[in-house]
Amino acid sequence: MKPLGILMLDTRFPRPRGDIGNRDTFPYPVVFKVVSDASPTRVIHQQAEGLVDAFCREAQALETEGCGAIVTSCGFLALHQRRLADAVSIPVGTSSLLLIPLLKTLLGHALKVGVLTASRHALSGDHLDAAGAPRDTPIVGMLPDGEFARVIIGNQTEGDFGLIEEEVVQAARDLIAQTPELGAVVLECTNMGPYRAAISAACGRPVFDLVDLAHFLMQHALVR
Repeated sequence: MKPLGILMLDTRFPRPRGDIGNRDTFPYPVVFKVVSDASPTRVIHQQAEGLVDAFCREAQALETEGCGAIVTSCGFLALHQRRLADAVSIPVGTSSLLLIPLLKTLLGHALKVGVLTASRHALSGDHLDAAGAPRDTPIVGMLPDGEFARVIIGNQTEGDFGLIEEEVVQAARDLIAQTPELGAVVLECTNMGPYRAAISAACGRPVFDLVDLAHFLMQHALVR
């Protein structure tokens, strides 16, 4: 089977199982390519300015190495979905935000698809537009002064991952409180994957992330 290619940010924080940067998250082989200088701050808050060409080159390298599909390790790269997809001839999924239009269609008009994101301030209408998602999508971000922000966005080697889980779950509770008509939750941040079961239990809704999109894309790889 062809492996999944994963374009990685240049990070040093731990990645528990369920995180897209942990190969044990996947039931098939993966190939990681780290994009130098692509720090979380630079990709999230500076929109990957000056890095998109490098992401495209590494995507091409993954294709050359025989990968059947490509995803990234940060949902904010949705902004550059078209450029990355055009750079190669295999499927590319930059962000779980790409799932929102599909989920909206499946759930119908009465229910909303909400998003949990690493940074509400940084996730703009342009990101939603690039993913084909409605601009009125309900969004809740992580605390800008919390442990999640300190460790993940701040790119620290150690952190209190029990506290991070509590923060993510509380954000999910805030999302359902703000949006009673919520039908599903999409995790923009690929580092929230380890907590998806706790998130689903807290808000009583199905939870989707970029790993789900990776599985979908890898069906394409099976037939090539």
